[in-house]
Amino acid sequence: MPYTPMSPLGTALLAGAAFVAGLIDAIAGGGGLVSLPALLAAGLPPQIALGTNKGQAVFGAVASAVSFAGRREIDRDRVAIGFGAGFIGSWIGARGLLSVPLGPLRRTVMVLLVVAAAIVLARRGVTSRPRVPAKRGARTALIGIAFLLGAYDGFFGPGTGSMLVIAFATVFGDTLTRASGNAKVVNLASNLAAVLLFASHGTVLWAVALPMAGANALGATTGAHLAIKKGDGLVRAVVLVVVIAVVVKLALEL
Repeated sequence: MPYTPMSPLGTALLAGAAFVAGLIDAIAGGGGLVSLPALLAAGLPPQIALGTNKGQAVFGAVASAVSFAGRREIDRDRVAIGFGAGFIGSWIGARGLLSVPLGPLRRTVMVLLVVAAAIVLARRGVTSRPRVPAKRGARTALIGIAFLLGAYDGFFGPGTGSMLVIAFATVFGDTLTRASGNAKVVNLASNLAAVLLFASHGTVLWAVALPMAGANALGATTGAHLAIKKGDGLVRAVVLVVVIAVVVKLALEL
């Protein structure tokens, strides 16, 4: 799959975008709506951009899952099911991505960016209800949520974290913090499955993904310590701008 090798300046700019993505993820989620458009804007084909984005995101997923587990904000009885269903779903989604021709994939990416942005921007209204005991069918619901959103994450990715939080808060009555912790388990599984498959097909540019991973981690650490009331509003504005910009760019290329 041909692509133009990334210059040191280009890599540095992408690392800067990854820092902002990590910052955004820590404050409100949706960091992939900055890092992926940045990779696409750098001229990488969609498969390469999506694979490289997974290559840098998997490190942040590990760190986040460990952090939430250390704070005991993950339900252990849901870990194995959520991880397994998310991994399988992501593997299937990633294989689907690799089979889509470049032209249709560009159009698909444009549509998914808009949809994912809308979900992230609408997250403000999500509230958790009082936590309720597990009911019959809870395991089935968990498998369905983890599998479907894992498949989406393997095929595309941005907005998955927000969608998982919404689903867990709504279906299981998790507090938003608890929902975020449980979402990290599925996120880790889906990122791991996708990056393993993408790497085996040569669609991860590690020379770009690793610097971005370091910058993303630094941004996430910074964002986790920020206590600014207008942070969420700023995130939403940045997400909206970058998504509009990349959709326009892809449309012009088509």
